[in-house]
Amino acid sequence: MPIFEYACDECGETFEKLIRSFSARAEKIVCPACGSTRVNKKLSTFASKTSGGSSSSYGYSSSSSDCSTGGT
Repeated sequence: MPIFEYACDECGETFEKLIRSFSARAEKIVCPACGSTRVNKKLSTFASKTSGGSSSSYGYSSSSSDCSTGGT
């Protein structure tokens, strides 16, 4: 079950929503802050464990070195 990140067009709130099935397109996504249905899915990055190195090393899907999430 994927978690998607959304941004509200009305109030600017950013929030996450767990999608329980592939029929989610029929489900209306509602902003938890203002109740608006005018929301857009954001492009999110994710982390995954890389092989080798220390047990705390993680690779990030973004190759940008100025990533705002602190990734490398």
